[in-house]
Amino acid sequence: MKIAIVGAGIIGVTTAWELVSDGHEVTVFERRGAAAEEASFANAGVVAPGYVTPWAGPGMRGKVLRSLLSSHGAIKLRWPLGSRDLGWLSRWQKACKLDTYLANRTRMQRLAFYSRNRLHEVTEARELSYERSDGYLVLLRSKREKKLVQPGLDVLRAAGSVFKEVDADEARLIEPALNPDTPLAGAIHLPEDEVANCRQFALLLKWEAESFGAQFHFNCDIAPLSRAAPTSLSLASGSDPVRYDAVVVCAGLESAALLRPLGLRIPMAPVYGHSVSAPIREPLNAPRSAVMDERFKAAISRLGQRVRVAGSAEIGGSLDTMNPAAVQTLYKVLHDWFPGAATLQSGIQQWKGARPMLPDGPPVLGASGIPGVWLNLGHGSSGWALSCGSARVLGDLIAGREPGIDLEGLGVERLSL
Repeated sequence: MKIAIVGAGIIGVTTAWELVSDGHEVTVFERRGAAAEEASFANAGVVAPGYVTPWAGPGMRGKVLRSLLSSHGAIKLRWPLGSRDLGWLSRWQKACKLDTYLANRTRMQRLAFYSRNRLHEVTEARELSYERSDGYLVLLRSKREKKLVQPGLDVLRAAGSVFKEVDADEARLIEPALNPDTPLAGAIHLPEDEVANCRQFALLLKWEAESFGAQFHFNCDIAPLSRAAPTSLSLASGSDPVRYDAVVVCAGLESAALLRPLGLRIPMAPVYGHSVSAPIREPLNAPRSAVMDERFKAAISRLGQRVRVAGSAEIGGSLDTMNPAAVQTLYKVLHDWFPGAATLQSGIQQWKGARPMLPDGPPVLGASGIPGVWLNLGHGSSGWALSCGSARVLGDLIAGREPGIDLEGLGVERLSL
């Protein structure tokens, strides 16, 4: 089949790889100048399937309110809040019910474990070499946090995650550079989870896809799809339409506008996150892999010769405005746990990205209901953890094969409920 993919983030690139591997003629269109330049660019890089859960859950509304009152709160509302944000928040609140949360968590984790397996298969088969390391350590600063995390451990058990509760001494054996002056009540160690450079992987896989014949076109802003010819694409600036046998929409936040003329209403909104990346000054003072500060919901990752600390979640505002308070929280968390690990005088990269999130959590995969139009979108903050599995699922569906996992609740029909 002659297939067009709109979007070349981690979702679009992995989709291109799976489809071209299946023998399709694949063309990818991306509005940016290179692959993985938006939400895939400088994320934390953590691949931890057991920790992939919906934002919408019981008690989350209270957590958001408490976070708003804290100077270092992980979740913030920013002005202006547009109609899209307000509509998203309304749907998000409705999805916080326990039964809805449990169903969506199961859907996401099923896909996340499948995706991690597929990531390893692709990496091994193509002999890809990128910045990565094994192990994930969730740091608990107080006895209260140890108590509060217990329901989360039940989730990990149910999901089949391999983990161990460790005390402070054991945690420091796993990550010897942890600051001894920062109080540490204990940690959760997940040895089978990992941290890896999402953008680096995306670029390597793009080259692999190109070697199989896939074509990538950048600086191409695609016009919204036409109801009269939904599998024909043209540039927003104007061009003759080109017809394809199928179109896969993987364009992140722009997907909603692309699909609106087809009568599809995708309730997606940006949830902004920040990261700071800095060169390692002294390797012995840096993390070996990745840690998560449970209190501040910030991850510290080692990516080659750099340390990256990433976190925060903002609804409203704009992508162009960096939030100084969010950045200061990241610096605080880095200093608390790994003081002296990074050179902060030069070579620092501060980044803000827009995570394309659906209000109830899981992405939407598969047929759109419009012949020839397929969807792979709405992965939110879990795009890296879900990408390889989502792409393989889509490839199987397009080929008419039975996917490797149960897709209950991951189709577009969920959005109309």
